[in-house]
Amino acid sequence: MGPPCALWVLLALLEALTGVTPPRKYWPTTVQIMQGFKVDKFQGEWFVLGLAGSTHSKADRLLLSPFTATFEQNKKQQLEVTYAMMRGQRCVTWSYVLIPTTEPGRFSVENSRELGTDTEEMWVHDTDYSTFALMSSRRRSAQGSILRVHLLFRLWAIQTEMLEKFLCVLKAQGLSEVNIVFPDIPDWAPYRRPC
Repeated sequence: MGPPCALWVLLALLEALTGVTPPRKYWPTTVQIMQGFKVDKFQGEWFVLGLAGSTHSKADRLLLSPFTATFEQNKKQQLEVTYAMMRGQRCVTWSYVLIPTTEPGRFSVENSRELGTDTEEMWVHDTDYSTFALMSSRRRSAQGSILRVHLLFRLWAIQTEMLEKFLCVLKAQGLSEVNIVFPDIPDWAPYRRPC
C-alpha cells in the first residue's frame, strides 16, 4: 500500500470511527507519477474503460459510454490525443495536444498556455504499455478545479488488479465511487480489496 492509499485509509477509518467526514481540503490531491515514462511505447489506441471525475455523478452513467483514446507523437515530440465515442448512431470525436514537461509522464494541455484560458495538466501514474494505463488530469479555472481519473486498456477487457489501482488513485485524489461514470461499480464489488 502506497502512502496516498494509506492516507486515504486513515481518513476513511477516522470517518468510520467518529462519524465525521474530514473536510475535503485534507484529502490528498496528488498521487505519484510514473518514473521513466516512455512516450514511444505509449502511442497507439487505448480503450477508456474506467472514468471518474469530480464533476461526475451516477446520473451521468446514462450519458457516457466507454470510448477510445489514440495517442500519437508529432514532430514536435508532443502527444496528439484523439477521443472517439458512440452517441446513439453517430460517432463524436474531440482532440487536443499534450505538451511534455521536464518531468516524464507529466503533460500540460496545449490550450492551457494561452492567456485567459483554463490551465490543464495530465499525468500518467502507471502503465505496462501493452495492457493498461492509469492517468489523471486536473483543469483549473476561475470557477474551480475539475479532476478526472482514466483507466485505459489496449483490449476491450478489464483486469481486476487494475480496477483496484484505479480505485486507489481516485480515492487518493479525493473522489469516491459515486464519481465513477463507467463501468457500473457494483459489478466490481466482488473483486475489490482495500487500497
